[in-house]
Amino acid sequence: MKVVILGAGLMGKEAARDLVKSDEVTKVYLADLNVRTAEDFAEELMSDKLDILLLDATNDVQLRDVMALGDVVINALFYTFNEKVARLAVDIGVHSIDLGGHIGGATDAVLGLAEQAAAKGVTIIPDLGVAPGMINILTGYGAEKLDKVESIKLYVGGIPVKPEPPLNYNVVFSLEGVFDHYTDSSHVIRGGQLLEVPSLSEIEPIFFDKYGELEAFHTSGGTSTLTKSFPDVETLEYKTIRYKGHAEKFQLLVDLGLLARDSEVVIAGQTVKVRDVMREHLSPQLRLGDKSDAVLLRVVVSGQKGGSPVTYEYDLITEKDTTVNETAMARATANTVSIVAQMIGNGVITKRGVHPPESIVPGALYMEELKKRGVVIVEKVETNNVSA
Repeated sequence: MKVVILGAGLMGKEAARDLVKSDEVTKVYLADLNVRTAEDFAEELMSDKLDILLLDATNDVQLRDVMALGDVVINALFYTFNEKVARLAVDIGVHSIDLGGHIGGATDAVLGLAEQAAAKGVTIIPDLGVAPGMINILTGYGAEKLDKVESIKLYVGGIPVKPEPPLNYNVVFSLEGVFDHYTDSSHVIRGGQLLEVPSLSEIEPIFFDKYGELEAFHTSGGTSTLTKSFPDVETLEYKTIRYKGHAEKFQLLVDLGLLARDSEVVIAGQTVKVRDVMREHLSPQLRLGDKSDAVLLRVVVSGQKGGSPVTYEYDLITEKDTTVNETAMARATANTVSIVAQMIGNGVITKRGVHPPESIVPGALYMEELKKRGVVIVEKVETNNVSA
């Protein structure tokens, strides 16, 4: 199979690193506007399978030509490109997956292409990051083992292994995205009703081995398509994991209006967005750089099986791979998109149309493939208050 990766950022490059190792992958095209960075990576990787291409993703003709080279396209561009890439994939007749992006209805727009994709014999899977993405797959896997799903609780955090004050946080994807997740409201299901709750709210303690007591709080986007896939559950919620005290500090920034999208000030006759200033000021301070990060994840799916209450819990702790300088977030995200792209390309996934991860990616095989890559998800089963 031939795989085209749009975007040679961290996730795109690490997906390429995994793909070239597969015997079933004959060619990987890594396409980006910044060719030099991509070529430096190619020199490091030294694989005959990898070709670097120049791509201006705003140029539809060029984007179409690049995408047409592959059997499967991995869209690792910013989420604002997700709908356009999915539409082109359907038009060209290639399979496509992306890293997600609930903001501005991006994922809903991709899901709206279901009929056209099915008619073209194309598989499109949006939201294949960690949250949403990995948590969706694990939720679907736990849910399929139950006769009735009653509760889904999701917890994910990308945090530094060694926190540094005052925020005890380093950016592992996009600070702009972090601001979005902290300011937009979070969708939850409570008592069977779909509701919105403020992000950064309802802080609760959560424990992970080695990391001790952390905190978890609502942020937007994590439930993604799950509210539609599991509309009849009593409870569904997603919370982000951080070191204790983080939410309170960011809540102050939100309350002061410093993260608002449209808040502007005039300085020396120039109109400036306050959020842009905050992003540019904080980004260098919060850059991960050579420091180590960790991804912590917990998916808890509860319900009925054979007339008895059963809970399936999936836990993950993964840290940066210092041997190849691959961040924990990249290990989790890039391996996910690489594995799923290969599942489509090699015929493991045969359903056509547009499908969220929870309804199409086989959970057991996914976990098995991650384990081969050193990303180990532990399943725990609790029946009648007895853990297995």
